Amino acid sequence: MKKTVLLLIIALSITLMAQDRRSGKPWTTRSEVIAQNGMVCSSHPLATQVGIDILKKGGTAIDAAIAVNACLGLMEPTGCGIGGDLFAIVWDAKTQKLYGLNASGPAPQSLSLQYFKDKGMERVPQSGPLSVSVPGCVDGWYLLHSKFGRLPMADILQPTIDYAEKGFPLTEVIAPAMRTNLNRYLTVYPNVKETYAPNGEEWSKGDIFKNPLLAKTLRLIAQNGRDEFYKGSIARTIGEFMKSQDGFLSYDDLAAYQSEWIEPVSTSYRGYDVWELPPNGQGIAALQMLNILEAYDLKSFGFGSPEHIHYFVEAKKLAFEDRAKYYADLRFSQVPVEQLISKEYADERRKLIRDNRAATGVQPGVIADTDNTVYLTVADKEGNMVSFIQSNYRGMGSGMVPPGLGFMLHNRGESFSLDPNHANAFAPGKRPFHTIIPAFITKDGQPFLSYGVMGGDYQPLGHVLIAINIIDFGMNAQEAGDAPRIDHSGSSSPVGAVQDSGGGHILLENGFSTETIRRLLGMGHRVSYGFGSSYGGYQAIMYDPVRKVYFGASESRKDGCAMGY
Repeated sequence: MKKTVLLLIIALSITLMAQDRRSGKPWTTRSEVIAQNGMVCSSHPLATQVGIDILKKGGTAIDAAIAVNACLGLMEPTGCGIGGDLFAIVWDAKTQKLYGLNASGPAPQSLSLQYFKDKGMERVPQSGPLSVSVPGCVDGWYLLHSKFGRLPMADILQPTIDYAEKGFPLTEVIAPAMRTNLNRYLTVYPNVKETYAPNGEEWSKGDIFKNPLLAKTLRLIAQNGRDEFYKGSIARTIGEFMKSQDGFLSYDDLAAYQSEWIEPVSTSYRGYDVWELPPNGQGIAALQMLNILEAYDLKSFGFGSPEHIHYFVEAKKLAFEDRAKYYADLRFSQVPVEQLISKEYADERRKLIRDNRAATGVQPGVIADTDNTVYLTVADKEGNMVSFIQSNYRGMGSGMVPPGLGFMLHNRGESFSLDPNHANAFAPGKRPFHTIIPAFITKDGQPFLSYGVMGGDYQPLGHVLIAINIIDFGMNAQEAGDAPRIDHSGSSSPVGAVQDSGGGHILLENGFSTETIRRLLGMGHRVSYGFGSSYGGYQAIMYDPVRKVYFGASESRKDGCAMGY
């Protein structure tokens, strides 16, 4: 045991450093990208370039974001696509206001909770036809475009159509992810091979991937609008295919769907306003954590100190128990959002934190009377900014690939609880709990930071880490993303499980000191090494209103880049 702990300490205390640089923190991989006229940050360089091209043609930030998202659906099918959902927060320079979009789809109307009970199921399957809910992405595109777009949708989607027909080289992150996921789907579900492995390829970095079926689908959408997807030939194909697979998603479910504008919610943190979207997403968990952490002088403790990590993890434990109990579709459940994100509630929850001891188990607060994703952000020369996140959920999605369409439907329905007494219990027409969340920070009523950190349950943690890295520890946008990250396992699931009796594990990236790790162990924390995708993927644009300059940052752990002009 002692030998294991020693090896852990040695592994975790290796300093995470880039090459010797003239400026920046020791872990910084590169400089921020700085530009005046526009900025695009995404997880794929080719998609980022597409966004810049759209901006240079006179497109708005929303036009570019849709173009980038379409491109990522082709180039990163492991994370997103038009078979999934999306959420966005938009800063509109004209009205000087934030707008929120919820483009997540509900469960099929013909599927019931009793069906799962009759089949003896204790949870919704991770893949297959029962995991599919209505995909909201395309409707979300068009709702955003109708309010904030300028260029024709045909122009916006054309770059992706070209790449889908002519092909593009797979990156070193996506190629192995495709291999892993295709091994799960190819022998189980139909039509996966024709779209993602027509020649049975074992995809490798640099291989040219084409998707002519997706090109055809996008061309139909560009020509005929969102109704082609929800009421036209695409909807009919999806409905017929799902019926053939003993699924429940129907043409009628698609035809009835509409995404909606919603009001973002916020909390203040040391003079900054941090904005998230209300449930059915998990964004308010980040606000709950920040409210708890505001009482601690993190700046004086220092980045990477035992106190920094301890209070962060303990705040997370408390917020995630509330997440497990209360977060659900607001149309079906009375989620006490205002109380959960109030300073008074945070004061009460904070009393449960011990300064020198890890909690081994926590419960949700008492309220009176009541995996895979892409994140991108874009800013244009007029001052508009969008924080945009889109996902197929676990893996590449459900495994359900409608014939001839070139995309996979998501498996977001997996997130429902089958406990009829739970806030997130399955119901026809109800939207499932969602992990994907965009974030935005304003200061003095002006945009400060549009950002997000993809990665399932990790996203609220990532949002909080970036905020405190910048606000408490004085990092720039790139340093904040490159800094060694903290995760915590043993989190509550959206179906209501509590923390495990040992309080979970802290997962650390390389770069934290031996002394910090020793002290955390002494507090009763279990510390482990977390590797790779568990830490999410970050993109951000910071705005300087005085000099009118954008600062772009992109995740160093993935393939993407920030680009401006």
